[in-house]
Amino acid sequence: MADRSFLDWPFLDDGHRKLADALEAWCVANLSGHHGADVDAECRRLVRALGEGGWLRYCVPAAWGGMHETLDIRSLALIRETLARHSGLADFAFAMQGLGSGTISLFGTEAQKQAYLPAVARGEKIAAFALTEPGSGSDVASMETLAERDGNGLRVNGAKTYISNGGIADYYVLFARTGEAPGAKGISAFLVDADTAGLRVTERIEVIAPHPLATLEFADMALPADALLGEAGRGFAAAMATLDIFRTTVGAAALGFARRALDEATARARTRRLGDGTLADNPVTQSKLAEMVLDIDTSALLIYRAGWLRDVQGQRNTREAALAKLHATDSAQQVIDKAVQIFGGLGVTVGAPVEALYREVRALRIYEGASEVQKIVIARQHLAQSAG
Repeated sequence: MADRSFLDWPFLDDGHRKLADALEAWCVANLSGHHGADVDAECRRLVRALGEGGWLRYCVPAAWGGMHETLDIRSLALIRETLARHSGLADFAFAMQGLGSGTISLFGTEAQKQAYLPAVARGEKIAAFALTEPGSGSDVASMETLAERDGNGLRVNGAKTYISNGGIADYYVLFARTGEAPGAKGISAFLVDADTAGLRVTERIEVIAPHPLATLEFADMALPADALLGEAGRGFAAAMATLDIFRTTVGAAALGFARRALDEATARARTRRLGDGTLADNPVTQSKLAEMVLDIDTSALLIYRAGWLRDVQGQRNTREAALAKLHATDSAQQVIDKAVQIFGGLGVTVGAPVEALYREVRALRIYEGASEVQKIVIARQHLAQSAG
């Protein structure tokens, strides 16, 4: 059983503790951790199940069927940590409902919110966030997908790639260049239904931990004027504001993977015979376990501090979210690697829990801002603060 003493920390309240208990029971009853070969079908099933369980209500504000008046980062983090500990694919399904609707929650019109958010909360619409392009990943400002004025609407041409839920989403939050100014100031956000003429899935992308990923192509795709999400030319700011909320939860997912790895490694160390004792009696193994515990507690402190700062203090947490994501994802990779080492040959055997965790955790150091980008964010925030 994973350590749950962190639930008593002052960053969390009684509502979070009740949430953690209820979700843990739901996961035990509903998530096996084993998925069939059809990842698309499994993701659709998980979105429906998460909706029916009420967990997707945490992804949208209360006015549109959500749980809290505004998005509560600590709740999102707790949910992702718990789901990831039980099932990487369940965490993915939950995370994309949040990320793919977050921009609507923050910047959508009343009509846009009503059209999409209640269905997201019920698990009836699958959401996606289309930002990355073949020629621009971390450098969002260099995107080339173009949305040009065409009569009373717009016409979009370009491509997006590595789009989570690509091919199964019911709609996409799409970011495209609209030309109000050079670079980041000339990007806008749009709502695009998956059946829009001119939108085509050109490639399904297979990765080491199977998830629905795709490349999208837009060929003279016509959008009405009311597809604009937020202000024209403010799409980059909208994307960053959305990522500011959900970046902390990426660290929480990594934390969930790390906790599961520690649990598996501890059980293995206690039962695996080594000479007259077990692996757990070996000082080398004890050293590895101590390092794993240290990394996990440090990550948890950073994650829930980042959430508390925004939820309770009402402060922008760009620096703290970057610290949380950077440390939690990088250290989770190390924790899981140590777990694989403790398992020996079994640790690299397909089907072993730590082998699956090893594949699951790797992408978290890349998406929603690679580790290298987080270091730049942290350094710039530090330099700005020290100059003041």
